[in-house]
Amino acid sequence: MPQVEIAIGGRTFEVACQEGEEHFLHSAAAMLDVEASHLAGQIGRVPEARMLLMAGLMLADKTAGLEDKVRELEADAANLRAQMESLQSQPAPEPVRIEVPVVPAAVMDTLAEIAARAEALADQVETH
Repeated sequence: MPQVEIAIGGRTFEVACQEGEEHFLHSAAAMLDVEASHLAGQIGRVPEARMLLMAGLMLADKTAGLEDKVRELEADAANLRAQMESLQSQPAPEPVRIEVPVVPAAVMDTLAEIAARAEALADQVETH
């Protein structure tokens, strides 16, 4: 069983852990160290047991808040999944056919009139 040295609140501790779990222990110790350092900055030096207790309680409070948030998000995800499944189980809506003339009739009439005038002018030019 490996022995790992960790630092929390400016104090070092030697802790045993399972093989391969060293990085988890270092990560947990770093989290505890942040809280302990925060405490030390606010109230100064405190006895080791009290520092560890208070830092642990602060982490537990944060964890409880995160667990509440996770529960909320899981409930939201379940609601969204249910809505998605409900929508997917409904038949697709019937397609609606919409016909839109590409060129409005008034424009077509105007273009036809312009073309007729152009042909008339072309005929006049040829005859002169």
